[in-house]
This record gives sequence, structure tokens and C-alpha cells, in this order.
Amino acid sequence: MYDVVVVGAGSAGCVAAIAAARCGAGRVLLVERYGFLGGTSTQSLDTFYGFFTPGNAPKKVAGGISDQVVDRLAKRQEMFLRPNTYGAGTGVTYNPEYLKVVWDDLVAEAGADVLLHAQLVGIEPSGSMDGSILAVLTTGGIVKIGARRIIDASGDAHAAHFLGAPLEEAGVAEAAQTFTTTFRMCNVDLKRFEQAGGKRLLQRKMGEAVAAGAYPLPRKNGSVHEMVQANCVATVAVRVPFASPFDPGELTRAEQEGRRQAYVYETFLRQEIEGFADAKIIGMSSPQIGIRESRRLRGTYRLTREDCLGQARFDDVVLICGAPIEDHRLNADGDEETEWAYVPDGGVYQAPYRCLTAPGFDTLWAAGRCFSATHSAHASCRSMAQTMSMGQAAGAAAALSIRQDCAAADISTTALHDQLLALGAVLDPPSQTAHIGRDDWAKNRFTGVRNG
Repeated sequence: MYDVVVVGAGSAGCVAAIAAARCGAGRVLLVERYGFLGGTSTQSLDTFYGFFTPGNAPKKVAGGISDQVVDRLAKRQEMFLRPNTYGAGTGVTYNPEYLKVVWDDLVAEAGADVLLHAQLVGIEPSGSMDGSILAVLTTGGIVKIGARRIIDASGDAHAAHFLGAPLEEAGVAEAAQTFTTTFRMCNVDLKRFEQAGGKRLLQRKMGEAVAAGAYPLPRKNGSVHEMVQANCVATVAVRVPFASPFDPGELTRAEQEGRRQAYVYETFLRQEIEGFADAKIIGMSSPQIGIRESRRLRGTYRLTREDCLGQARFDDVVLICGAPIEDHRLNADGDEETEWAYVPDGGVYQAPYRCLTAPGFDTLWAAGRCFSATHSAHASCRSMAQTMSMGQAAGAAAALSIRQDCAAADISTTALHDQLLALGAVLDPPSQTAHIGRDDWAKNRFTGVRNG
């Protein structure tokens, strides 16, 4: 019997397992369906957003275990800060391959166990606080695992689904965000690209190509950015219409369409963009297409658009966010329609603990992509700095629930805040502007910074 089982080892799940173990939960197990930790952070993306508010006076709004993740990357010079581009604020760009090792090390050092190549396929609830039995499909068959507390960080709310918790599925009551197959390219002449106009050149050329019908590009806006690896870039350009992640046929077609589009972009970049003539794709989203939203907990509280843009405050705050609502979707005509809505005046909002719990489900927390929020609020609070903060809160709360022998809803908020602050969390809106630069960045914990 494990005291805490975390389902899903993305950025939220890894931090949840670390936090639970460090906060004295007892035996902690992290279950992951793929062969490595990190989820989206190591599968398809290479930049953490959400650490800083956007704009000319950035404030650092996330901290704790997430700081330690970046510290490890910085120590090996496997990260750098990318300036405020595309409206999302300063990004922490890293080497996703080395991040896999960082996650391995931090989870192991915390004392949590890991089970890879393990897919949750069912849960037998006990009907009491004594725990549940998780059925996990492994390479050796079905394994049954006892869990006194469960943190659902699966992204698709699989644990909450099997427990019968209230859920909402993306695309049913509200619009759903599109899918993206990210891809990476090598042998890019970045100096030549920047001298020719860089991002501005790319946006202009994409718009012209779409207007002329010269290339079957699915969108006229997209991003290309420098990677930690020399002469390599990562992209967010492919746009696949939302499909049900729970329909294998629809998901199969989405995967194939994403790969097809990636090579349309490769052709366009090689033929039209300075610096890309000799560039080639060296990798795509793996092992699956990037899914921004699928199924979420309908929790004790549901974060709303009004909370985000209205700079909401909560007594049971567990994280802060200043990221804009970044909603990638298609309109009725099938054209791109990305909405950017910013928190006014460079401000921030708080998200409450109640977004991680559901009434009547005393041993369950949801963190990461399946936390409780409306479509619009989710489009803001889904940045990985915030999902790591959610995992930190869920892990600490699960540990408190074990120590206090109480339900998720009954833990002491004061004790939770004390524990989160001890871990390094940011709970109050910061007043000081972050100093983002090569010479003074050590003041804000990170080293190894380069500008540009």
C-alpha cells in the first residue's frame, strides 16, 4: 500500500511526487505510461512559460521546486532566458533531453518510487479513507497498487474518471483548443535569419503565403525560436483541429495530419525564409501530438475568465499567474482565431486550492492540465510554471491529509500555506520587478543566462 500515488509524470506530476515525499507523506509512487518523466515538458516543448508576467516590468510569480528544476538545468548550461516574445513573457528555454535526467534525479532524491511504461486502466474505490486499488497495465500485465491518496496529473483526468468524479470534456460545452505537432530543425543559420528580419520576416512571409495560396499552411502565424542546441530551432506552427483524445480513430487522424503539416512547413521555411535553406526536421512531438486540453475536473471551485482578468484573490491561494489567456482555436469557417487577453496593468491573479479538489472525493487531487477551470481560464493557467505550482500544492496537501488523517477538503489551509512557503512557493502578488540579465540574474536564482 502506497500512501500517495501520483498518476502521470508530466511537470505537475513530477513536482507533486517530489512535494509529497519531501513533506512527509510516507511511501510515494509516480506512475507514467511512457518510458521517461516530464510529459509535455520533455516530449514536445522546450520552454517553461509562466515564471514571469509579460511586459516591460516582469515579475517572478512561481517558485519552489520549479526553481530547483531550472537551477539544475542552469548548472549544466542547459537553459537560457528567451525575451518576452509572442506575448507570453520571458521564457525559460531548456534542453528537454537533459530535463529527463533532472526529473529522474529530483524524484529519486526526494525518495519517491517510479513506475514507467505503466498505464492506469481502472480504480477500485474503497468507499472510505482507507484507500483505493489502482489497476495499472504494465509490460508484465495488470498490476494492482494500493493508494491511500491519489493525485491525478494524467492530463486527461483518467484517475478522476475511474473514480467517478465530476468532469467536463473539452469541446462539449465550450470551444476547444487546437492540437499542435511541434517539430525541431537543425542546420539553421540563425545569424542570417535574424539579419533578414527574424520573427517579423517569418510572420510577413507566412501571411503572404497563406493569402496567395502558395503553400497549404494551416495558419498564418507561428513561432520559431532558438534552442539550447546550436543552430537548431523549435517551432509551434502546426495547427490540427481539435479531435476527441478518447476516440482512437480521431486521434490517429490528428497524429497523421500533424506530421503531414510539419513537412509542409519544412518546405516553406527552406524555400522562403533566409537562413533555412539547408535546414531539416530532426524531431517531432513524441510520442504523441500536443494536446492543450481534453478532460478536466469540475472541482470544488472552477477558475473563471473573470477571475483571471479581474486579478482575483483567494484565502486558500496555492499559486499565482500573470500569463495571458492564449486560446488557439478555429472559427466556424475553419480559420485560425487565436485570442490573446492580458491581465490588466501587468497584474496577476491567484488560483485557489479548491480548484484541485472535488466535493465528496476525499482522497483525490487533480493537478496540471486537468485542474478545475473554464475553457478561457484554462488557456491562461496552463503554463508549465503554474502546473508545477499546482503539483507542488497537491503533493503538499496530500502529505498533510496523511499526517492529519483527514479528507482533502478538511486540511488546514494555514498549515498548507506554511508548507508551500517552506518549499519556496510564491503566494502573494510580488511588488518587485525581476532583474532579467546576464549579470544580475543570480539574484533571482538562475545562472547561465544569455540574452537574445
